[in-house]
Amino acid sequence: MTTREALSYDDVLLMPQYSDIRSRKEVSIKTAFRGPYAAVLFDLPIIASPMDTISEAEMGVAMWDNGGLAVIHRYNTISEQVQIADEVIVGSCANVAAAIGASGDYLERSAALYDAGTRILCIDVAHGHHVLMKGALAKLRSTFDDRVHIMAGNVATLEGYDDLVAWGADSVRCNIGGGSICSTRIQTGHGMPGLQTIIDCARTNARKVPIIADGGIRNSGDIVKALAAGADFVMLGSLLAGTDETPGDVINTRKGKFKAYRGMASADAQVEWRGKTSSLEGIATTVPYRGPVSGVLDELRRGIRSGLSYSGARTIQELQTRAQFVKQTSSGQLESSTHILKR
Repeated sequence: MTTREALSYDDVLLMPQYSDIRSRKEVSIKTAFRGPYAAVLFDLPIIASPMDTISEAEMGVAMWDNGGLAVIHRYNTISEQVQIADEVIVGSCANVAAAIGASGDYLERSAALYDAGTRILCIDVAHGHHVLMKGALAKLRSTFDDRVHIMAGNVATLEGYDDLVAWGADSVRCNIGGGSICSTRIQTGHGMPGLQTIIDCARTNARKVPIIADGGIRNSGDIVKALAAGADFVMLGSLLAGTDETPGDVINTRKGKFKAYRGMASADAQVEWRGKTSSLEGIATTVPYRGPVSGVLDELRRGIRSGLSYSGARTIQELQTRAQFVKQTSSGQLESSTHILKR
């Protein structure tokens, strides 16, 4: 048995560096899918997670309007998911992304989504470094060739990332068990701290495809750290939860307004989706209502641009070459917080 140190977002800081950036407007946070979907350039490196309390038609349109992307969840019938994709396209979104599985109806679902205009397919499974993923990637690639962008995951290791790239993935979701409502690490004892996963996967010698940091991101500072470590995009759930564009009604209580937010491996989600439960690796909860998602994204955009400027970087690629991480102690973590309330 061997052990090694693995870093989470709170364990490090980025060291401020000399900057000649006079205005944060000089900073570009554009990013792109490379390979068969290289023509798609995003103004915001943020993807909304394929969860049934996050990404349906309204979020798809809103993310596109704000420069990002949403992946329509797969916890519905094929016809229901196709209808959502149609609604996104009608809302003037030129590019639609939708999730599929790695078994069951995934081929029928992917064909129906393709016929509806979807050109980004996300193979959405909890443990992506798996024989079912290998088979699904091979079948989808032989079916669609390079006519679709295939996003795959999730993986937690460099070996997992390299294998998914070799098997045909065009982008890879990296991180297992780091989400705010995910209990995989508690239930199974498996996972990797989110930042370490990105650091490891970015060391690849294989054909570089975009790394999507998925899970454990709580603020714009964490996004900047993920990008600096080698991510091309981040995938968000909890940071977008509770906004107008998420599915579900606003819940009025004596304590304020709330909306539902749940993990797709929670009992609530599994029972509603397929009428039964299997391994429970998530929870269901409510979060405060937050208004339009555009306000949340604007705040994140400002924080990311500011973060790049502290490293003297005008682009994400420049940040990745200039970034210098330092490890901080528990005292440093406390000092990094707004700690007046802890006195």
